[in-house]
Amino acid sequence: MTPELPKEAGVFATRSVIVPLVPNTLLSFENLRRRFGRLSVLEGVSGKVAPGDLLLVTGPNGSGKSTLLRCLAGLLSPDKGTIEYREDDNVLDTNERRRRAGYVAPDLALYSELTVAENVEFFARLRRTGPERGLDVLRRLGLPTDRMAGALSSGMRQRLRWGWALLHRPRLLLLDEPFQNLDAPGETATRELLYDHLDQGGLAVVASPSTLEIERVTCRIDLG
Repeated sequence: MTPELPKEAGVFATRSVIVPLVPNTLLSFENLRRRFGRLSVLEGVSGKVAPGDLLLVTGPNGSGKSTLLRCLAGLLSPDKGTIEYREDDNVLDTNERRRRAGYVAPDLALYSELTVAENVEFFARLRRTGPERGLDVLRRLGLPTDRMAGALSSGMRQRLRWGWALLHRPRLLLLDEPFQNLDAPGETATRELLYDHLDQGGLAVVASPSTLEIERVTCRIDLG
């Protein structure tokens, strides 16, 4: 049995594994509002996510879940409200937050004329990092890296999105319907990737149109 270490040791025990904390990382947002013409999608949404936390955002279609994640990812600007993301006591601006976050969403485009490996290598160049981590994730998910992206099933494309999201080892994961189109083994493997991320002190925001049965949820926002 793994011995419990004191808090000052800078580690914590989870599932009988001692893993390092990621200190001084925090996502907070307050009173976010977003309209599209006359349609008000977000109306004063607030939340906070600390290391090891999983924020679950639920609500029916059209309630603003994807809009909230796109705002947090720096892909969309809120009309009102504030978003603050800190790493190592540094407040990151919108552009840096967009580069640092890992993002999974159903509409994330892939390049059908490239192989899986070539897609990862291209994304890695955009992230200014190597492709090794992304390729390791895809091997863990059982996705053939020599297959053309245009020939992938919807579940295989979702696996590739996970590889893209994790290739730069982000501290913040923003996951919009992350288990969509996955078979049972694929969902099990991606859930384990998410739990590993949390065990290592990462932060996660997960959006789902229904109450998702998922471990480790520390806070919830219902946009219904």
